[in-house]
Amino acid sequence: MSGLEIVAVIISALAVWLTARRHLWCWPIGLVSVLLYARIFLDAKLYSDLLLQLIFAVMQLYGWWQWSRAVPGQDNSQLDTHHIQPQRLPKSGLLAGLLAGALGSVVLGYVMASFTDAHIPWLDSALTSFSLVAQFWMARKYIANWWLWIAVDIVYVGVYIYKDLNLTAGLYAAFIVLAVIGLRNWRRQLAGNQPAAAAAA
Repeated sequence: MSGLEIVAVIISALAVWLTARRHLWCWPIGLVSVLLYARIFLDAKLYSDLLLQLIFAVMQLYGWWQWSRAVPGQDNSQLDTHHIQPQRLPKSGLLAGLLAGALGSVVLGYVMASFTDAHIPWLDSALTSFSLVAQFWMARKYIANWWLWIAVDIVYVGVYIYKDLNLTAGLYAAFIVLAVIGLRNWRRQLAGNQPAAAAAA
């Protein structure tokens, strides 16, 4: 356990808590956390996770833009500028996301297993690939992102215990709890939006 890991854990937990609360500030704070973890995973030789954090840095900017922009066809003057409105993921999007995650797992796993000294390259690559899908769904405000995060984070807890990153394992266990809270919060918000939308129609 290092001072850097302690700081990264605190900032990451804050970012996920803000995401569960649907608060726009989750993205800039999340950007700081992923850059800190990029350094941690470099030292741990978890290269897929390192790559994931660097891609997450770009995704944080994308998510920040997505959540802060106006929604076409909607009365944006009535929206809370700090909190987003969740959406349901279409079945086509679900299938496309899972297929992309599986394909990315195979491609990245092969690269990491063949050309690097990465530890547990196949599992690490699968977690990386499906984490990117979950992050994209989150940026698009799809409630399904929480289900995928719960599944991914459960596996991550075991990986970080194995890698002796015990504080980070504890963080990901907390992420599971926060993901359940986020799922409940977003579903409640969506259910509250539907009567209002029906009345407006």
